[in-house]
Amino acid sequence: MPASTAPAASAESLAASGTLRLATIGAGRIGANHAEIAARRIPGAALAAVSDPVADAAERLATELGVPHATTDAAEVLGRDDIDGVLITAPARAHTDLVVAAAAAGKHVFVEKPMAVALADADRAIAAADEAGIVLQVGFNRRFAPGFAAARAAIDNHKVGTPQLLRSLTRDPGPFAADPSRIPQWTIFLETLIHDFDTVCWLNPGATPVSVHATADALIRPDAKAAGHLDTAVVTIRFDNGAIATTEASFSALYGYDVRAEVFGSAGMVTAGDARSTDMTFYGADGIHADTARRDTELLRAAYTAELTAFADAIRHKNPAPVTGHDARRALSVALAAIRSVETAAPVAIAEVTE
Repeated sequence: MPASTAPAASAESLAASGTLRLATIGAGRIGANHAEIAARRIPGAALAAVSDPVADAAERLATELGVPHATTDAAEVLGRDDIDGVLITAPARAHTDLVVAAAAAGKHVFVEKPMAVALADADRAIAAADEAGIVLQVGFNRRFAPGFAAARAAIDNHKVGTPQLLRSLTRDPGPFAADPSRIPQWTIFLETLIHDFDTVCWLNPGATPVSVHATADALIRPDAKAAGHLDTAVVTIRFDNGAIATTEASFSALYGYDVRAEVFGSAGMVTAGDARSTDMTFYGADGIHADTARRDTELLRAAYTAELTAFADAIRHKNPAPVTGHDARRALSVALAAIRSVETAAPVAIAEVTE
């Protein structure tokens, strides 16, 4: 989105306090992670309010972080004149309406992925942000992980040449213990692989995805497949520059949380990501051992901090968001094509879901 000035109320708040005042909407696992970063790790920013429909969750997080205001009502947060921006970390299906409401209230928005689960909703969120002139940033954190950022820099500096083969994967830490009946259908595409779809698009700059072929199954919980559960998937994406990308996901990697990417091009190759929590390797009588991360908030701690710092900087300096609503829409279009591909057991052109 283009750079824009902040709405009057937020501009006055920031000017009066000298501190960027943020609020979080959603106090669950990721909400708590983002709230802690906003409260303690972003220079010149403070967390002023916590909202969650569960009163105990909001109050507990606010107390833990020393935040002065906790509420069950997101509208109450959006109505406050002393809030400059909000971090939307509520369940995915609520994201679009919260983005639209925040934009109408003149609040800058950081929204976790996916910004929307339907293209019409993505368009609605983008239009609301453009009309309000607010920063709208989407939480594709891998762009801010040092290794992934270095890979993109190598591509931009033509070290890889023309990208030809790309790969991105997400393997959640196991053992898988969730109740499949509580996981919305197509989550593996809309909430897990959505990261990988954005990654391969971002690591193939200037190219547009044109077709998708997806395969998915319930290999971890085959007993839940009849109810629509999918926990393992591979998606192949063709781009208009000829490049071919493969993305994959699993809900249960017993060795830890695993996020990696690779770009092979005409002049070389770059890789990024790891499951290791540090670069220490222990060599002992029982063999070689490396510690692995067990949570995304552990493996990608630096990336989460960097993306929220970038959001604060975009507000403060009136810069464009580094990850836009249009980026989120593009990743969503790939996800929707993947869903249709699974339903039809055939390749699907992106145009079939976007037109």
